Amino acid sequence: MADKDAVPPPAEEMKVEDAKPETETETKAAEPAPAPAPAPVPAKKLWSDEDFGEVDFTGLKVGEPVDDIVDTPERIKSEAIVEPETIKKVVADDTPYTSALSFEDLNLSPELLQGLYSEMKFEKPSKIQAATLPMIVTPPYKNLIAQAHNGSGKTTCFVLGMLSRVDPQLKAPQALCVCPTRELVIQNEEVVTRMGKYTGITTACTASAETSSHLYPSRREKIVDQIVIGTPGTLKRWMTKDKALDTRNIKILVFDEADQMLDQDGFQDDSIRLWRDIVRSGGKCQVLLFSATFSEKVKNFSLKTIPGANYIFVEKEQLSLDVIRQYQVVCPDARSKINVLKDRIFPAAEKLGQSIIFVRTRGSASELHKRLEADGHKCTSIQGGLTHEERDRVIKEFRAGETKILIATDVLARGFDQAQVTLVVNYDLPVKNTPNRNAYAEPDFETYLHRIGRSGRFGRKGAAFNLLVTEEDKRNMRKIEQHFNKNVPEVAWDNDDGIESVLKAAGLA
Repeated sequence: MADKDAVPPPAEEMKVEDAKPETETETKAAEPAPAPAPAPVPAKKLWSDEDFGEVDFTGLKVGEPVDDIVDTPERIKSEAIVEPETIKKVVADDTPYTSALSFEDLNLSPELLQGLYSEMKFEKPSKIQAATLPMIVTPPYKNLIAQAHNGSGKTTCFVLGMLSRVDPQLKAPQALCVCPTRELVIQNEEVVTRMGKYTGITTACTASAETSSHLYPSRREKIVDQIVIGTPGTLKRWMTKDKALDTRNIKILVFDEADQMLDQDGFQDDSIRLWRDIVRSGGKCQVLLFSATFSEKVKNFSLKTIPGANYIFVEKEQLSLDVIRQYQVVCPDARSKINVLKDRIFPAAEKLGQSIIFVRTRGSASELHKRLEADGHKCTSIQGGLTHEERDRVIKEFRAGETKILIATDVLARGFDQAQVTLVVNYDLPVKNTPNRNAYAEPDFETYLHRIGRSGRFGRKGAAFNLLVTEEDKRNMRKIEQHFNKNVPEVAWDNDDGIESVLKAAGLA
């Protein structure tokens, strides 16, 4: 964002519903929802009514059964490189940008280059890095909306952008990265620490503060680190209640997993609020949006909301991960899905590495975990109802290889990167939330793409099995095939050799 005037003009009469969807990382207890205004008092205006013109913020509330909660999809990106065939970039004006053939072309400091080569083990920029890094690190520091494949090196783009823009001598926050989950916060902090090892730049993150909250006073001390990484709710508290995060020196603002951060059913309200407050306090600030997927709604919102941005988008037909072998298994009933897992998928996958089983709800995660363990399968499960410490423990155990099977809700669909994962099972297909539990749920194409992308990391081969039972399952699977223009072959559920044979054909067994 070039300056304060770049914020769009006020809207006339817009309204955000007071209720917000439950998210995994933010506890809203500290900010109770305002009591409903008695009729006939007009609905009050919120901050969003002031700043964003024709943008419609209505419909932020997502109905959700309290007894079987659906977790928010999230993601952590890998530094594994999956090169797209082409990179199409569109610049907002006539500013010339030359793709970087090497990291030296970017005029980076010797300390940053040392981190890239000795710590990150990079040799040269990937295609997405070559195209976007000159846009990020070259004056006049234009805003950027960037989309590219899973594993294409997007994390390096914005981390390197942050590290290159801050002054290590200034002990104040100068770069802010906003993420949907604490797992992603931790992952990005690790990348910043490794890449910036020789720069003297320090980082503050909300995840460590949340985990060790009992060790700290109720109000956080003033932040002097140059880079801050966090989830929206905690960052907001640091800025307002604690007065610990001073944003006057923020030069670069990053939204990782921007499609979720700017989705009405995600963090749109919190994200735009943070952005507005930073612009008002500091003035000039470069905004970067990075994600592997953008729905048309979020894409249009981003283009309208981010002024004067350069952008890169990928056609959805090019996003389907051809390196991941995808299959569908039609089961006669729900009980058969568990039998397929225990009797056919697990035995065939035992020598492959690690597996992630995605379910729709927290209740399903807990129930499937109990049933598999009762049958002698050592596994772990993660879902949004766990404490921060419990989630960290599950991730640590799985990363260490202590368990080979991880059951997860969509809290990890965009939030986990493990090289040893070669198999993903969609025990439940991902669908979009609907206020009416009985209404037909449309498939969530973006989450499907992120889920299957958890396998085959770091250049390894991977496979994904989709377990179907109902007519709705089959209908959604057909829609997924049509959306990505990708045929997903069927494997018979009761064929003892079928699953093993397709894994062998995929070079995985």
